[in-house]
Amino acid sequence: MQAAANASRSDLNAKFKSARQDSRILIVEDDIEIARMLGETLTDNGMIVEIAESGVQMNAALRNHKFDLIVLDVMLPGENGLNICRRLRAGTNIPILMLTALGEEIDRIFGLEIGADDYVTKPFSARELTARIRALLRRTTYAPDERDRSKVLRFNGWSLDPIRRQLHDPSNARVATTTHEFDLLLAFCRNAGRVLSREELLSVTHAGLAGPIERSVDVHVSRIRQKIEKDARDPVLLRTVRLGGYIFTATVEEA
Repeated sequence: MQAAANASRSDLNAKFKSARQDSRILIVEDDIEIARMLGETLTDNGMIVEIAESGVQMNAALRNHKFDLIVLDVMLPGENGLNICRRLRAGTNIPILMLTALGEEIDRIFGLEIGADDYVTKPFSARELTARIRALLRRTTYAPDERDRSKVLRFNGWSLDPIRRQLHDPSNARVATTTHEFDLLLAFCRNAGRVLSREELLSVTHAGLAGPIERSVDVHVSRIRQKIEKDARDPVLLRTVRLGGYIFTATVEEA
């Protein structure tokens, strides 16, 4: 039975790779029917798709190819999706969309806190999932009118590179960020000294896709603070403005 499942997955991967397409998506899902439906939908929408049924298979796929986004199921055999997400986020900025049957807000927020960029609960429509994937892919690709804003931004020894989408600490070590974390920090750096409401931050970064606007933005801001503040519980660079939103107090320079 397992051999048949492996053969089925291999057949699907061969089918999904055969078309001439652009963005490469890795689906980590052990339900072959769900994987088939997702793969066919994304392939029809111009994406290259590969399927893995576990963290082990995902690791092998990542060694062989560079992917633009990972759709990651929470309930997987062996290492679960939440642990995989946490592990991936420690070393890569690749967008991660979590897929799960769990629907409570606590589960969605936990997914965001460990580094997921978006969170979709089953049952879902293929159209909705495709729209969310496209939104994440857009956030990681700079439009032509953004190219004149490509200079590296520096603050308090840190550097933020809009083109390479990389954050480096004062020792020049790269710090992994999620898509929304990077976009939020970029928005703060480009609006230093100005109070930004949660609604403004949402419009700039689409950071509220995975849940309620206020809670989702707050989660991402909290994670940024953990990375750039000396004490995330007493932030100096990224402060909360009561009834207003957030303000980035650092002096930002272009390099």
